[in-house]
Amino acid sequence: MSARPKARRFRWHIVVFLTPAVLVYTAIMIFPLFNTLRLALFTEVDNVRVFVGLENFRTLFGDPRWSESFWNALGNNFWFFFVHMLVQNPIGILLAAILSHPRLRFASLYRSAIFVPTILSFVIVGFAWKLILSPIWGIAPGMLDAVGLKFLFAPWLGREEYALTTLALVSVWQFVGIPMMLIYAALLSIPGEILEAGEIDGVTGSSAFWKIKLPLILPSIGIISILTFVGNFNAFDLIYSAQGALAGPDFSTDILGTFMYRTFFGFQLQLGDRHMGSAIATAMFVIILIGVCLYLFGIQTRMRRYQF
Repeated sequence: MSARPKARRFRWHIVVFLTPAVLVYTAIMIFPLFNTLRLALFTEVDNVRVFVGLENFRTLFGDPRWSESFWNALGNNFWFFFVHMLVQNPIGILLAAILSHPRLRFASLYRSAIFVPTILSFVIVGFAWKLILSPIWGIAPGMLDAVGLKFLFAPWLGREEYALTTLALVSVWQFVGIPMMLIYAALLSIPGEILEAGEIDGVTGSSAFWKIKLPLILPSIGIISILTFVGNFNAFDLIYSAQGALAGPDFSTDILGTFMYRTFFGFQLQLGDRHMGSAIATAMFVIILIGVCLYLFGIQTRMRRYQF
């Protein structure tokens, strides 16, 4: 007579260790998220909260006073993201490829120096670069003059056509270390046997990177891209510290984060409206959610088919 299989014991230690983290995450992330979604469905009439359903969203997208500011902020957010995708991530990949070369000396020093701006405060970075680029007391005009390029200097943070791109490049300078380190780790994880097989076939140098290494690190590049998307559409601190809540000049650097801040908390003569602010925050959440879903179910699924 065969012995009956023992019933699996419930692993209580997993619950014990996970419960504190789940409670903290729920308190600071899940509850505020659902509370924001709830506030977006109400408004206040004579200091009385009234359920209005999707009326706040109709106002946000249909009322010209709100929709013009929203679409301006959304367009600026997309441009902010595209600058990072076109500048930050390619530079990060290039730096990782250079620093992963086995014959490069002082590679760890270079990695640390490039990564240091990432740990700096947004306030410090925004204020410092505002001083550097100031046409009155900044050092940028003098530095360009020293190399004979002073004619290239302009008040980049004071012109509508340059301000947002300038702040995006400042953000690139601060965060280029993140894609660099992620790609660097991905390059180090490539099995040496694959590279040796490529050398036997005559694939060396830059051709080895394009034909062997780059296809193998595509999943990491995809992860970096979606992290860049989420981070840029949650951006607020750098714009606020450099240009203020009004995101000047003339709202040319206004993004969804600053637009939501002014609406929710109010600024100067503008009264705060937490319900319309919650509607803007909900729209931001939906945009980020759609972008992440498109990546996970559109791009990542296709990439897995070609992995071996």
